Amino acid sequence: MESNPILAALDVPSPEKAMALAEDIYPHVGGFKIGLELFTNGGSNTVKTIQALGKEIFLDLKFHDIPNTVAKAVANATRLNVQWMTIHCAGGPEMIKAAEQSAQETASSLGIAPPVILGVTVLTSMDQSQLSAIGVPHGVEDQVAALAEMAVSHGLRGLVCSPLELTRLRSLLPPSVHLVTPGIRAQKDAMGDQKRTLGPKEAIAAGASRLVIGRPIYAAPHPAEAAQAITRILEETTH
Repeated sequence: MESNPILAALDVPSPEKAMALAEDIYPHVGGFKIGLELFTNGGSNTVKTIQALGKEIFLDLKFHDIPNTVAKAVANATRLNVQWMTIHCAGGPEMIKAAEQSAQETASSLGIAPPVILGVTVLTSMDQSQLSAIGVPHGVEDQVAALAEMAVSHGLRGLVCSPLELTRLRSLLPPSVHLVTPGIRAQKDAMGDQKRTLGPKEAIAAGASRLVIGRPIYAAPHPAEAAQAITRILEETTH
């Protein structure tokens, strides 16, 4: 896998804008995140086009349905030869097992490496008041920890988590578990709808495997310069 941990979020409205952004920044990132907005516009063709740049692809569609339906969706995503994809841990143990088994079996039949399925515990836009509104009595950190341990015990090899949960999850989970962290902000950036954030250097130090970085790159006046600046900060951290 890429040594550069940055997965740049292509959170733009059209495949054309996504490709222009990806071509601009690809020397300075390790991969690209394709989420719901872009995928529902460009579909699998956009995945294939972005893949041609030779970087990791994170297909962030957060599958959450009955086990059989999720298994079939995971199989289709695996056929696209993406490196990362997401499911909701709230789908439960049977859905999680079905997703991981589908990825492994489909990849084996194609002779490719299986994608890492990442479990989403608590969305980074949610805080305690949001959890309470949907009937979850636990605090955010406890809910994240409970879902994370359940997901890993049923076969998941990775999780999506807020930067502020990294330290606790690293203490609870096997070191082989990938932790992919969205909501990364440069110090000067506004938080937007992400309520649980850290800077890139701090997130890596806390144990993140990959950093999903959106607005600090795509909303910058010069996205390639912004991506390069973040990469330099991370390189200083490792030297």
